[in-house]
Amino acid sequence: MHIHVEVPSSLPDALQCTPEAFAQEAKMAMAVKLYEMKRLSSGMAATLAGVSRVTFIAQLHRYGVPLIDLSPADLESDVANA
Repeated sequence: MHIHVEVPSSLPDALQCTPEAFAQEAKMAMAVKLYEMKRLSSGMAATLAGVSRVTFIAQLHRYGVPLIDLSPADLESDVANA
């Protein structure tokens, strides 16, 4: 499936990157956001972004998204059951 998004042709230049790098960044940003919203697993998000799962997980910090997002109660439960 292809998704076509129209962007100004000057946008990659404004961001100081090539059109290809901009397209890759846009795919990664979409994948990260869907992962953050818990709509995709890390593996599915990595596939969407076109990178390995390890690479995807390693890039999450660039977007301010934690790999594990536990509530304090969930964290306490995990520690108590460890």
